[in-house]
Amino acid sequence: MPHTRYLVVGASHAGLEAVTAIRHWDAEGSLTVLSREAHRPYSPTILPYVVSGRSRPERVALKDAAWFDARAVDLRCGEEVVSIDTAGAVARTASGTEWHYERLLLATGAAPAVPPVHGLADVRFHVLRTLDDALALREAGAGAATAVVLGAGLVGLHAAEVLAKAGARVVVVERQAHALPGYLDAPAAGIVEAAFRDRGIALMTGRTVSSVQGRDGRPVSVTLDDGETLPAELLLVGTGVRPATGFLDGSGIAVGQGILVDDTMRTNVADVWAAGDVAQARAFFGAAPIVNGILPDAVEQGRIAGMAMAGDPALKPYAGGLPINTFPFFGRHAVSVGIAGEDDPSVEIHRRLDARAGLYSRLSLKDGRLIGVCTVGMPIDAGVMWQLISRRVDLAPVKQDFVAAPLDTGRTLMSQLWR
Repeated sequence: MPHTRYLVVGASHAGLEAVTAIRHWDAEGSLTVLSREAHRPYSPTILPYVVSGRSRPERVALKDAAWFDARAVDLRCGEEVVSIDTAGAVARTASGTEWHYERLLLATGAAPAVPPVHGLADVRFHVLRTLDDALALREAGAGAATAVVLGAGLVGLHAAEVLAKAGARVVVVERQAHALPGYLDAPAAGIVEAAFRDRGIALMTGRTVSSVQGRDGRPVSVTLDDGETLPAELLLVGTGVRPATGFLDGSGIAVGQGILVDDTMRTNVADVWAAGDVAQARAFFGAAPIVNGILPDAVEQGRIAGMAMAGDPALKPYAGGLPINTFPFFGRHAVSVGIAGEDDPSVEIHRRLDARAGLYSRLSLKDGRLIGVCTVGMPIDAGVMWQLISRRVDLAPVKQDFVAAPLDTGRTLMSQLWR
């Protein structure tokens, strides 16, 4: 049975950041990374660009072999962990290998959430979560005349744009009242929806799929809640993701929506940590822990977990998950940071809307401090807004200037705070 001091399961942003943090404090302890992917580690955020052809699959790796060699890291690709025996400190893989660990990080990410639609399991459909998914979707999209996308989230709309540019007639079906629910409010989503419809993409919001039918070699038929049918040579399911926790059955590791962790990313089991899209951790706003599946959080959680695993005394506890998302579409950008706060009467909301020009901004402030930003087509620095929120910067002295010019005022404030 192979033995390793540090075992990291998962090799995207959280896992790699943990490796870096471990090696900053412990340069010699044996360190193994297991990845279920056959490919070298890459970022899921690059996948839409692989589908479009803008990024070549052989050039998307986050780290090359030399990076792992320089840090004495044993990277094992194509090794999927299928169970954890926490009593014996053993991780078992699909190949039958049993790894004995001293300290374990679970950074297994998330998997597509496939809705329970009648007939869906019997037809060929695509998802977009792995590099192999992206390559398969690119190949299928090249020859598809019609495409139906289930879900108008980030993945669904990214794919819809790529498929439309490839020449397909695309229909997007979204059960929520507007596109990008959870990221944008209704006015912002309306501008995004208009841009898609202007380019011939049909967006059917507030609709659900009741069944899917099809046979090999023929387009599938997607039936909606009112009986309307949509033909599709290509069907993409982009209805969200769920933390990949199925392999933890019987492990004793506590799981809610994701793996429950404390402010050092430690689970309820000794010597086991979790980070990234699989972890359910403190929220920056609110008392209930959340799964905050975004790249910056994966990096931060991975860094904290690695420091905790290695015993780095410089470790500071996790401040809480703070949403931040950017969505590029047809050469424009939508940005969402923090929360809207619209249900809180104490929140001061400042909106600007020019639907004809495709411009929108919403600034949410509470007690003189920024809690949320949402913009479409407006100049904004998402990183600066994230810093202003996370640092709880008092904007009262410059509120008028900030509301009038959030980009310039925010950058000026941060230049002073970073000195």
